[in-house]
Amino acid sequence: MRIRLFVLIGTIVAVGAATSAWQQPAPAAGRGAGGAAAQGAGAQDAIPGGPTIPGQNLAGMHVYIRGGLKTHGEGLHDYPQFMADWSKFLTERGAVVDGSFHAPTAVELEKVDVILMYKGDAGYMTDREKADLEAFIKRGGGVVSLHDALCGPDPEWWANTVTGGAKKHGERNFSQGMLHTTIIDKANPIMEGLTDFDMQEEAFMLMTWAKNPQVHPLATVAMPNGDHKDEVVPQVWTYEHTLAGGKPARAFVWMQGHGYKNYSDPQVKTMLLRGIAWAGKRPVNELVDYKAPPARGGRGGGQ
Repeated sequence: MRIRLFVLIGTIVAVGAATSAWQQPAPAAGRGAGGAAAQGAGAQDAIPGGPTIPGQNLAGMHVYIRGGLKTHGEGLHDYPQFMADWSKFLTERGAVVDGSFHAPTAVELEKVDVILMYKGDAGYMTDREKADLEAFIKRGGGVVSLHDALCGPDPEWWANTVTGGAKKHGERNFSQGMLHTTIIDKANPIMEGLTDFDMQEEAFMLMTWAKNPQVHPLATVAMPNGDHKDEVVPQVWTYEHTLAGGKPARAFVWMQGHGYKNYSDPQVKTMLLRGIAWAGKRPVNELVDYKAPPARGGRGGGQ
């Protein structure tokens, strides 16, 4: 109970600070959906006779945001703000959203299609948490990993079990500066219509990669400085694999997102919406093309 109350309070505080970083106005039909990520497992099912969230698509794909407490300076690694903003944004795009600041439990993952991870060093997990995540992937659950979520103490396990690539915590495996993202698979549905772009960001190298199967790179970046300057490393990729005894599962990775304002970039938002849908084995443009039904009259779920 204390954890749920903490997440709810944290989300409300974060929403109040969203104006400067989040530049897309919410569609009218989606207003009032901002608390979705803080409602717990009960948010995933309509309770007979209970209030509903105006504009929520209860038939949409289920996304669980794995968040964390903010780290780094102003405008950087703002995981709570991401949960506040993207719980609303994804709800407006037709998803059913849940989430927390802790690793999701087996019960919380029962009806989830995709875990959306934006939390530093998410690879640090207890044995129970690792088992729950592995069971989710074995049943075909999808994972979307952003920035340093794929960092932890055991990159070999994480790469082969979760995202196809990982980096080890404690190594100097990043380079900061103006990055030029080069799309190398423009025919891939996730990247279709997108163009190469530049942004002040952080890129990663010295990666541990899964070998069988391997990742499928979608975009690369040349390291902007340091000992690995000009080394070209995949920063956006997909990973399709099947754990022993399980069903085929998918992961989508974008390793930028160090600066929170970059989540407002229109191309980034389109890419992430498609990556989430793809990881959930849905039509790749399901979230991009979603149109909320006209709002009905009445009081709805308001007070």
